[in-house]
Amino acid sequence: MEFRRIPGLPPYVFTIIDSLKLEARREGRDVIDLGFGNPDLPSPQIAVDKLAEAAQNTRNHRYSSSRGLPKLRQAAADHYLRRFGVSLDPDTEVLSTIGAKEGFSHLMWVLLQPGDAAIVPTPSYPIHIWGPYFAGADARQVPIGDGADGAGYIDRVMEAWELGWPKPRVVVLSFPHNPTTTTVELADLQRLVDWARERDVVLVHDLAYGDMCFDGWSPPSIMQCEGAKEVAVELYSMTKSFSMAGWRVAFLVGRRDVVDALSKLKSYLDYGTFQPIQIAATVTLNEASEYPSELNKVYEARRDALVDGLARIGWDILRPRGTMFAWAKIPEPYADMGSIEFAQHLVRECDVAVSPGVGFGPGGDGHVRFALIENEQRIAQAVRGLRRGLERL
Repeated sequence: MEFRRIPGLPPYVFTIIDSLKLEARREGRDVIDLGFGNPDLPSPQIAVDKLAEAAQNTRNHRYSSSRGLPKLRQAAADHYLRRFGVSLDPDTEVLSTIGAKEGFSHLMWVLLQPGDAAIVPTPSYPIHIWGPYFAGADARQVPIGDGADGAGYIDRVMEAWELGWPKPRVVVLSFPHNPTTTTVELADLQRLVDWARERDVVLVHDLAYGDMCFDGWSPPSIMQCEGAKEVAVELYSMTKSFSMAGWRVAFLVGRRDVVDALSKLKSYLDYGTFQPIQIAATVTLNEASEYPSELNKVYEARRDALVDGLARIGWDILRPRGTMFAWAKIPEPYADMGSIEFAQHLVRECDVAVSPGVGFGPGGDGHVRFALIENEQRIAQAVRGLRRGLERL
């Protein structure tokens, strides 16, 4: 049988490193995995307790609502008011999704069709590139750039829109950015909103790391911009902010007709997240709002352990202001290697697994991504392994 969509997918390069890691571990080697961004810190205890309690009630075992329980959407709106000073109508401007990836993928279905185009960053979280393709549209990749300033991406988006044809209907952005950790300030998001209001463009902002920030800096929400509700929607997830990766709880907020369109599509596709999970997420948003700041202290210490440790062995990288990652240019003595070959070298010679940059699109080659998913002692051990195996430094 000839399958649809699947033949166009490239090989999933992360499996190459996973296979090497598993092979090394079978040989008895202690490989420190800093590749997959899978949070190792526990979910809030209040979430676990409420989930257990709600699961005991058999009424919660029935179908739920694909839009999300009213109290959950109200809790999300209340969180936005506390965190960003943004007022949202929980009935018309908030929709629960089964994680941000599900929400984004299906959002592309209602915004795009064959013949349409979207502007997406490169390198990027893979679904940001492939979501438009799954909808049959063209994904025009615009370099995100490295560093702490995402203003350049916004400038390049505007230029790409003016030069391209047909004119893209959607612009995808995500700050703080995975994998590059690039950040943006509210004034630059306002520039983009002002620009989009003059054109028939929908802005889709994935705020997956909206609560993961260091050094006293705080990421902005695009919904803080004047006029944002006319042109923008935003995905907010509890995955990283509350260390609830497996729970699959996220929200689409913002422009009403876009939220409503996705709600209609989802009514045909799912019945929402398991109801006890929604109940637990509601209580967590309402009663554990400080949990993200507790997690940030842990991740900031891990960031410092990694960045300072790499500097000591002669590998200087950007100190990220947000996300749970560090984006590292391959050191000059190893620049002849592509990101896959270099990542393979790190497993074989250093007992450290990282993500090859090319796995995030062609714009990521020449880099690797570290995930801060091990404690400071294990990160220090990883640095010692890198010192040992990177003999050219």
